[in-house]
Amino acid sequence: MKYIRNFCIIAHIDHGKSTLAYQLLKYTKTIKNKNKLLDNMDLEKEKGITIKNHIVQIKYKYKKNIYTLNLIDTPGHADFSYEVYKSILACEGAILLIDISKNIQSQTISNLNFALEKKIYIIPVLNKIDLNIDYYNVKKDVKNLIKCNDKDILHISAKKGIGIKKLIKYIIEKIPCPKGNINLPLQALIIDSFYDDYKGVIIYFRIFNGIIKNNDKIKLLSNKKIIKVDKLGSLQKKIKTNNKIYAGNVGFFLYKTKNIDNIIIGDTIVYNNDIKTKKIVKLNNIKPIFYIGIYPIDNNDYNNLKIAIKKLKLNDFSFTYYKDFSNSFGFGFRCGFLGILHFEIIKERIFREYKIIIITTIPNVNYKIILKNKKKIIINNPLKFPNINDIFYIKEPYVKINILTNSQYIGKIISFCINKRGFFKNQEYISLSKIKLKFDIPYSEIIYDFNNKLKTITKGFTSINYNFIGYKKSNIVKVDIYINNVIVDGFSFLSHITNAFIKGKNICKKLKNLIPKKQFEIPIQAYIYNKIVARETISSFRKDVTSKCYGGDISRKIKLLKKQKEGKKKMRKIGKVDLPQKIFLSLINIE
Repeated sequence: MKYIRNFCIIAHIDHGKSTLAYQLLKYTKTIKNKNKLLDNMDLEKEKGITIKNHIVQIKYKYKKNIYTLNLIDTPGHADFSYEVYKSILACEGAILLIDISKNIQSQTISNLNFALEKKIYIIPVLNKIDLNIDYYNVKKDVKNLIKCNDKDILHISAKKGIGIKKLIKYIIEKIPCPKGNINLPLQALIIDSFYDDYKGVIIYFRIFNGIIKNNDKIKLLSNKKIIKVDKLGSLQKKIKTNNKIYAGNVGFFLYKTKNIDNIIIGDTIVYNNDIKTKKIVKLNNIKPIFYIGIYPIDNNDYNNLKIAIKKLKLNDFSFTYYKDFSNSFGFGFRCGFLGILHFEIIKERIFREYKIIIITTIPNVNYKIILKNKKKIIINNPLKFPNINDIFYIKEPYVKINILTNSQYIGKIISFCINKRGFFKNQEYISLSKIKLKFDIPYSEIIYDFNNKLKTITKGFTSINYNFIGYKKSNIVKVDIYINNVIVDGFSFLSHITNAFIKGKNICKKLKNLIPKKQFEIPIQAYIYNKIVARETISSFRKDVTSKCYGGDISRKIKLLKKQKEGKKKMRKIGKVDLPQKIFLSLINIE
């Protein structure tokens, strides 16, 4: 263990984390091709972000000794913060990477605080020094943030490979080696897992004590499931198989099974007969920001969707789901997400990896409802909203949000957050120009494009992070959407009464532009408490039935128009409205 270093990179999105990881692998001759081990998902390459953490083992000779450097790559976007936490738990050190053109961001501080809480060593690194920007204030902010000296801060350019050699030296000399004992019973942490159609479940782990050997029988502490270790290995230039892996190191093994419900990321692995070893970390249930109903367009794809969602859950512990049914769409799943980007990634993966086309409903958060009979229920599905006469009061979830920005935008941000039903709590100056504003805001107000609008009014000089703080009383109503006098439950949503009317109106307008015309008039209505609060009408196609009338008495034309009108009335009663798939996707981001 003396020559092992486990480390990760803490950085905000677009601060150059993936580029730095590539430069570390390139300098140590671990890889030649940038896309060989990192960002191997098509979506990662297209969006230019890291979605999943990746584990790469680096062999590097330093002062006549061969060191094993385990790089556990992490995402930077707030929607994938759980991936960062997993990596931090498996490491003894972290590189704090900061873009000098953007300074410290809120998500960086959030992840850094978690790393400091776990008492891992932090190497502060300023990136993009090739831009010739004066970064005196950035350095000053970093020193205030982690209480370090000038000599502790490294200056690099990940794009041009400047400072990489010195950074590797710091990793070896500054980050402590793992603590553990190979003679103690096995104690390992599951860092990640995914399903391979040909091999089964591939489980990545970090050993804290003991040894894992090929063909060992091990136990998962969360559910006491006994599994057999098959094809033990590590990720170097190529996948390398091992007979045994010792404490302090990371690796993977295969678990030949089709029952993938047993594996939980963050679980502890012990020997099958061990009854004394404790869990490394307590598994906390991830609380989604919002829920969306997901249904297959073709009902015959339900079982395939069920398998796809199970496999995605295996690879993403923060993704939650349960079975659901809609009168409009049939059988499907109610899925919980940490953010809009998290939802978009899951939706894209379902289509690309499993070739399933899905329909999605409007997002809703969890609401706590206290009934008049004193019974308490929590719902996120409008279909389960109780009768208004049975409700005593409703509570909606609130978050404490920290906004890091330049002091010149304070007024605009406060005004924006108050319009989002937020409560200003206090402010804290990080430096002369940087300020942290704190608000309590309803969950439902930050689901959509809160962050994008905030960046627009501050010209990009802002970042946010938030934490759930509890429920507060609120006037929540259910809004139902009727198309051609038939309720479409997939469009129903819950909202605060101050926003319900405008959201219902916007949805009606959007549907009017998206639903194709028919030969009959189609009314689109928004209802609150069985009262119409908004209406749009799609006009019918009008055939010119009088075009063949040349001259003659006007009564003949009137007779033809009256006959056409009677025919359209009948069509309106029996006519069916087909809704294109793009309608459901376009309503996700509606305000």
